Amino acid sequence: MIIYSAITPFWCKAIQIGLLLAVTGIASAQTTKEDDRPVVDESKQVVKQAIDPKLPSFFIVGDSTARSDAPMRGWADEIAPYFDLSKINVINRAIGGRSSRTYIQEGRWEKVLGEMKAGDFLLVQFGHNDVGPVDARGKFRGSLRSTGEDTEIINKPDGSIEIVHSYGWYLKKYIHDARAKGISIIIATPVPHKDWVNDFAEHRKLASTVANETQVALIDVTAITGKTYDVLGKEKVDTLFSDQRTHTNIAGARINAESVVAGIKGLSASGLNNYLSLKAGLISPLPE
Repeated sequence: MIIYSAITPFWCKAIQIGLLLAVTGIASAQTTKEDDRPVVDESKQVVKQAIDPKLPSFFIVGDSTARSDAPMRGWADEIAPYFDLSKINVINRAIGGRSSRTYIQEGRWEKVLGEMKAGDFLLVQFGHNDVGPVDARGKFRGSLRSTGEDTEIINKPDGSIEIVHSYGWYLKKYIHDARAKGISIIIATPVPHKDWVNDFAEHRKLASTVANETQVALIDVTAITGKTYDVLGKEKVDTLFSDQRTHTNIAGARINAESVVAGIKGLSASGLNNYLSLKAGLISPLPE
């Protein structure tokens, strides 16, 4: 198992050029007064299928920070060019407004699991909507802040009862289900907010604990992008977001995508790095 929790200064310098190129010439969208995190209606979304079902596929499961509509842009919307699409399908199944809890509770995970086959790859990234309350105050999407078996019973507006589990419990379910089907899984920590310092510290620790317990790879995207933001500085980082602090524009999405690719390139045991494109060759891997 490989866990990435920081970047060395050497790596920062190696990737800085590529990241700055991604920012240069890309106009940022106007920022809005408040962040909007609606639960996206999937019926209005274009669901892309595998280009060649016979090839292995790389599935991405997450929230709006991985998949968004203009002027916002999710990192997984920008990651396909870093893969050789003649060898692997890149399938973004992230959707706005979901948490590790609601993606499962809505039956969405079961549907994606049914699409996958042995030999495929999966990256799971949640956190932005897990941090809120578990009840109506958090749109019934928060998860308990632990990795244990603790639960909380809540009453839903429709009269139903839901047993809410921990963030770690939900991550372990993704891992268990994927492994049972012969799918290689990577857990990624959330992309950072515009005010990135010490962002998602608790959920990064929880994800790391789960990765250690289950012996799966973890890419600490929060730290990788955060270190890049340190290099770029606040003024430049401000141009990478479409709203107050949460959702990136195209430039910001590309930076987060390159952070994920850098982590993937260091995962020698996963095999996913064997499907990267020449464009990904411009990005230095994190040291193992």
